[in-house]
Amino acid sequence: MKEINVGLLGFGTVGSGVVRIFHRNCALIEKRLGATLKLAKIVDLDIERDRGVAVDSAILTTDAAQVVDNPDIDIVIELIGGYEPARELVLRALRNGKPVVTANKALLALHGEEIYTEAAANDVDILFEAAVGGGIPVITSIKENLSANKFSSALGILNGTCNYILTRMTDEGEEFADMLKEAQEKGFAEADPAFDVDGIDAAHKLAILISLCFGTKIDFEDIYIEGISHLSSVDISFAGQFGYKIKLLAIGKITGGAVEARVHPTMIPIAHPLADVDGVFNAVRLKGDFVGPVILTGKGAGMDATASAVVGDVISSARDLLAGSKMRTSPLGYRTEALEKLPVKAITDLWGPYYLRFLIVDRPGVLGRISTILGNHDISISSMIQMSRSFKDAAPVVLTTHEALEANIRSALYEIDLLEEVCHPSLFIRIENEME
Repeated sequence: MKEINVGLLGFGTVGSGVVRIFHRNCALIEKRLGATLKLAKIVDLDIERDRGVAVDSAILTTDAAQVVDNPDIDIVIELIGGYEPARELVLRALRNGKPVVTANKALLALHGEEIYTEAAANDVDILFEAAVGGGIPVITSIKENLSANKFSSALGILNGTCNYILTRMTDEGEEFADMLKEAQEKGFAEADPAFDVDGIDAAHKLAILISLCFGTKIDFEDIYIEGISHLSSVDISFAGQFGYKIKLLAIGKITGGAVEARVHPTMIPIAHPLADVDGVFNAVRLKGDFVGPVILTGKGAGMDATASAVVGDVISSARDLLAGSKMRTSPLGYRTEALEKLPVKAITDLWGPYYLRFLIVDRPGVLGRISTILGNHDISISSMIQMSRSFKDAAPVVLTTHEALEANIRSALYEIDLLEEVCHPSLFIRIENEME
């Protein structure tokens, strides 16, 4: 039986999961592939530490050249993470005519165009199913199964850490800091959770999704990013009273020839399909012109789920090699020359409903002044809740608006916060009501 040699860059958590799959399911893979996948080299800075999987020490090395420059290696897996040396090693492998499989969403979000161009120039695959949604087959679905559709939107719960924290805040009524600590204790959050809770990880994945769905090049800096650390259990409770749940959503849309690219806490109706995606699970909701809405959900991270997606890409690449095919499908599902550079809509140009919260001194006329300011900025109130005094002489007032321009929301809140009766900076959360 033909043997296909695989080189692995990075022997961390996901790398260990890849090795486990190679060991446990080797016979199954042979039946499906018609060839043997052989893990020929593993590169890591530390080749002494026990990863909990048995590996022949002869294939371990600290020298990445033994993979990327080795003519006997057929497929390269990059699981180093970060930007460098991952970027340089991926480009070297591609220039050497080796297909590359990666889970590195940060690398692709910032340097994807360079990498995709290099892959096309050398007619070799760059595959990255594990970069978005872990074990959920999002990338393949967009590039292959749903490729007859023109997409109008892609909404995703793309960070398990944030989703776990928000789920626990919703279920327990606890504050962000306490639920973050719990997530860290259970291994769902890093010691330094900033990449997750600040929305950056989800934005990396959104950048890839937008290019795949809309065939556009996007600069990562153009994505609006807002995390969840400022959210309070008070807002989550009020959201429930209005019939909503709060999720950190990654949102990509095409509206008026421009792209919406934004990651932020979002209120969605309790009946929305994404509202029931809880805990560490991820989900992506795609809307195509012929297929309509499609939801893909599952484990979005973790050793096993991510390794599953990585090995799936390796098998796909191996099938192409066996068939004598190289780059059968372009990295983003579009021919390189067909990719456009669509404008990205500024967040202040967003049009939609909003949730607003004010903490005010309970004095006669203050609600009238707030309503007047909102009206002067073309913002109309949809519904309102006013609590009795709960913070000494202050009380929270929360409301939802009809559709409004975000620039007007921001201007109105700036003016409202200048009122002497307003005790704390006002807060707003965007609402997504689209169900179809």
